[in-house]
Amino acid sequence: MLDLGKGILTLLETAFGLWNDQVNTAVSILKQSPTEFKGGGPWQLVEKINPIFVALGSSLVVLFFVIGFCAESVDIREEMRLEVILRMLIRVGLAEWLVANNLTIMKTIFKSVGALVELIGIKEMEPLVIAESHKKVIRNLDFGESVIFLVIGVLLVAVALICGFFMLYTVYFRFLRIMVIAPLGALAFATTSGNRNVAHTALTYGRHVLGVILESVFMVLAMMVCNSFISSGLPDFTGNYADWAKTLIYLCEMVFSIALTVGAVKGSQQLVGKALGL
Repeated sequence: MLDLGKGILTLLETAFGLWNDQVNTAVSILKQSPTEFKGGGPWQLVEKINPIFVALGSSLVVLFFVIGFCAESVDIREEMRLEVILRMLIRVGLAEWLVANNLTIMKTIFKSVGALVELIGIKEMEPLVIAESHKKVIRNLDFGESVIFLVIGVLLVAVALICGFFMLYTVYFRFLRIMVIAPLGALAFATTSGNRNVAHTALTYGRHVLGVILESVFMVLAMMVCNSFISSGLPDFTGNYADWAKTLIYLCEMVFSIALTVGAVKGSQQLVGKALGL
């Protein structure tokens, strides 16, 4: 059964290697700014089409200003005071500046959040490896125990592949969402020239964009915390179990923690929204 034990150990090490590679890939992608993603090609397309939205947003500034003015004005003469006119001009000027510089503002936020991700995950994630004590147990398994571990090993490889795919899909999808909603900032910020009810659109847009950008921080934190779950050893209740049972529980915990990591990464949007009120 020694050869079977070596085969199972190789299978498990393959599963651990697959998961480590996919986690490191996800973290390295999350460290990138959307302006650098895929060599900057997607962001160049965003900047290319952004002037169309800026032109439309600049036109809408006047429209939203008129809507807000009409909604708030009761007496036109009363509204024509110097301080009121000055406030209106400031509001319109601010709206035009936000419309024209929406991508510049986003790139500044990208840089700040990227620096935070670098601080959190400045090094590669600590790789998951099988402890020598567990390796020794696997090499000396009986036939019946080997069959159980073989099934667990195959399951672990399948879980690592499937969960790793969904994790990378979530990371890529975040960048897609940023690229799609970025040009719409010109339209959303145009509403700041109106009254409070109209300007609520810009506030909602800003909160949503900030939440999507901050997802990278929560994703990296989720990966680091879940990796620490696996690296922290076995639960206390396994103290009196046989060695092969401890190793089996460890592998089952590995499967559970991988699934937990993917669930936390996929749920990062809700975590950001609930934690920060975005």
